[in-house]
Amino acid sequence: MEVVKRIFRISLRECGIFAKNPIYVFCMVIFPVIVTIFFTSMMNEGQPLEMPVGVVDLDNSSVSRGLIRRLNSFQTSEVVARYTSVAEARQAMQRNKIYAFLYIPEGMSRDLVSSRQPKVSFYYSYTTLVSGSLLFRDLKTITLLGSAAVGNSTMTAKGYTPGQIRAFLQPIQLDLRPLNNPWVNYNMYLSNMLIPGAIMLFIFLISAYSIGTELKFGTSKEWLAMANGNIYTALAGKFLPQFLIFLTIMLGYMYYVFDILQFPHPGGSIPILLLAVLTVLSSQAFGIFTFGLFPSLRMSMSVSALWAVLSFSLVGSAFPLSAMDAPIQAAANLFPLRHYYMIYQISIFNGYPLADSLLYIGALCLFIILPLFVVHNIRRAMLEFVYIP
Repeated sequence: MEVVKRIFRISLRECGIFAKNPIYVFCMVIFPVIVTIFFTSMMNEGQPLEMPVGVVDLDNSSVSRGLIRRLNSFQTSEVVARYTSVAEARQAMQRNKIYAFLYIPEGMSRDLVSSRQPKVSFYYSYTTLVSGSLLFRDLKTITLLGSAAVGNSTMTAKGYTPGQIRAFLQPIQLDLRPLNNPWVNYNMYLSNMLIPGAIMLFIFLISAYSIGTELKFGTSKEWLAMANGNIYTALAGKFLPQFLIFLTIMLGYMYYVFDILQFPHPGGSIPILLLAVLTVLSSQAFGIFTFGLFPSLRMSMSVSALWAVLSFSLVGSAFPLSAMDAPIQAAANLFPLRHYYMIYQISIFNGYPLADSLLYIGALCLFIILPLFVVHNIRRAMLEFVYIP
């Protein structure tokens, strides 16, 4: 019972520190809320829409104008300019006025009717992966539609039935079924990795910062005295208020994306609640562990920030981890965000049972016990180390 009272008194002391130091309010509440609203609003449409496209139409026929009208009708493309030459269109692309352009050579419609296979070219920038792949899809589709339209007219004039025409123009019919995200909404893919990763970054930093400032402001011995010299009691009292605040923020983020924005979550509420608790605890534990390894405010925060930033590259959402080199695949297991993303992907996004995520749940539990290996180093630093700016 005495231990509980000490934890409570240290927690009250920590709340007083929050009130005096605005960095806690910004990093624990304001910045996570801003990040959540920023990323979900930035990708609110799901996909980039009406990206600027140019046209070089040297044929200027009814067929070429029909192709341009169809291209402009696509949701992701908008024909914003017509150019007289490829060089002019290329310069516009280099100046980022357009992301792609369609080149229709002179005599295209005449060659189509004569079955001479005219060559239509399209140029697109792959500087940005998403815009490049989407515009490539639109431009390729529009050229295939143009040839199909001419083929349809020719075969109709020769007396073929609609069934024969369809079998000739499209011998294999494709049936695409994107599972769990049929809209191919990038917001649902990326926000569920970027926002938790940013929140984990703030937890890493605040965890290391809150211990390091005890040394910086010369209050470390007072902190330990309130815990009767027990470092476990001291850490529990210090991080209990932070845990409650960050857990509230994490649950608020999940409520916002899953209930208000209606992101798919067939796995239900239990995996969501479990993942929120494990995420906050493992992130706090990693920040404590970092300070235990490097008992310096500056060094521990630098390592925490570096670890959080690297985790965005190794999480496996933008580029599959299985396609990376074996050493990098092994190193990815050292980042809590990787295990967060796998639990989310398996048990929340795809709705598979939690038993399929046990390996990653166990990995986050291992992160939670990391401070046990450095806790005595933290105690020694609080009693013996002198802060050096």
